Amino acid sequence: MSVQNWSDNIILVNLAPEPQTGEELQMAIEMATEAGGCDVVIDFAQVDIITSSSIAKLLKLRKALEDSGRRLVLSTVDKRTKEVFAVTGLDNIFEFIDDQFVALAGLQLVGD
Repeated sequence: MSVQNWSDNIILVNLAPEPQTGEELQMAIEMATEAGGCDVVIDFAQVDIITSSSIAKLLKLRKALEDSGRRLVLSTVDKRTKEVFAVTGLDNIFEFIDDQFVALAGLQLVGD
């Protein structure tokens, strides 16, 4: 579980399982808002389930990033968790990439 500046323009969030997920997402929102010009990769490798509160925080983070022309990428999302996004219709709202390092490399290349 960690929230860190992966590079000058990318924040990496390795989510812990609930209930810490919401706290980490809140920290990511604050860091992204303060930084102003960062993309965010959120890695779900340790997350088995996501709560509605965490989904609300993801939507808030996505909106803040979108307003500043930045991207939010969700990586390593478990099949069951992806189904939650699909049932809620949010699978078309978020960008999913299966591998954290592919997501980071893709954002890094676009940012250069």
